[in-house]
Amino acid sequence: MSDLIERYLATWNASDSATRRALLAEHWAEDARYVDPLVDVAGRDALDATIAAVREQFPGFVFTPVSAADGHHDVTRFQWGLGPDGAEPIVIGFDVVTTGADGRITTVVGFLDRVPGAASDAAAGGAAGRVPAAASGA
Repeated sequence: MSDLIERYLATWNASDSATRRALLAEHWAEDARYVDPLVDVAGRDALDATIAAVREQFPGFVFTPVSAADGHHDVTRFQWGLGPDGAEPIVIGFDVVTTGADGRITTVVGFLDRVPGAASDAAAGGAAGRVPAAASGA
């Protein structure tokens, strides 16, 4: 399970397209689907574009594991953080990853547990639970 999470986070942390596309080809099914409160995409091209957008929004930030992976059969869950390298994560999420018989990622269902500004947006009259689009990821 820890290898799966390392491969998963390496894909989200790849800042250049060539490296990211190589990781997607190696570790993700061709038609893999990623869904969270802000995005629902399928296929490596769409995944690459989604990850690139997050990398652009958060230059220099890294995804790190926040909890140990827990899983059974072909399903693994874990909590991740996004923040400056070596610092406390600013965003924390929870992902459930499903793999195929070949070990490649087929589906990711993500949840956002802590996003700065979401509570203050609601208090200021914004939509309750609104999450900045850039917070989507891992």
